[in-house]
Amino acid sequence: MLDKFMQAKAGELKALRELKAGGGTLEEYQGPRPGFREAVAGPGPAIIAEYKRSSPSRGVINEELSPQKAVQEFMSGGAAAFSVLTEEEYFGGRIEYLEEFAGHGVPVLRKDFIFDYLQVEQTAATPASALLLIARVVKDLGLLSDLIRVSRIHNLEPVVEIFAPRELDMVRQAGADIIMVNNRDLDRLTVDLDMSRNLVPQKKPQEVWICASGIDNSAQVDELYGLGFDAFLIGTSIMSCDQPGEKLKELFP
Repeated sequence: MLDKFMQAKAGELKALRELKAGGGTLEEYQGPRPGFREAVAGPGPAIIAEYKRSSPSRGVINEELSPQKAVQEFMSGGAAAFSVLTEEEYFGGRIEYLEEFAGHGVPVLRKDFIFDYLQVEQTAATPASALLLIARVVKDLGLLSDLIRVSRIHNLEPVVEIFAPRELDMVRQAGADIIMVNNRDLDRLTVDLDMSRNLVPQKKPQEVWICASGIDNSAQVDELYGLGFDAFLIGTSIMSCDQPGEKLKELFP
């Protein structure tokens, strides 16, 4: 599945390269970018509410909830930040959704399969505060280091996702300080919360850690917050509810 996700970005990258080759530019967004790390670092567990219309593991989740309504629901539920899927083929996202979620004083994370400098520039042209880099996608240490550096040059905070214990040393060497543990295996799409339980004891004091995938109740949030996680990225369990804001409130211990 991971290969398919990356292949799905080919058309978007081709268009970005053609724009660049033709002398075109993506004008960098000049407005405010609320601090992502500051918003999710506490005190208390922070919830990052994710706008995800569909997924390969669940199919259609919720295509009726508009970005405007989702913002209202997520804010009423106490979300510290928004995560917005912008991958189109498998997750029903659009990069334009970032604009819809911005402007409310809440930082927005662009969640996609990013592995090229042009995608960083593309993100910098939006009001997003942060972008996701996945260690299983950007396997080269030099490239990951450069993407982190270039993101920061553009005033974007890089959130770096790991799945396997061996990836932790690499992302630290690359300069990551906001680390997200994905409990979902992106190849098999299976979920195991033990991935987070086993990795979080290695957290360092200066790092912010986010737990993602498989969280759907306050007992899990309470347990994993107690183990050291600062924030929890939650999508499917809130997007599949009629009242996402009420579900969000229930997730706080």
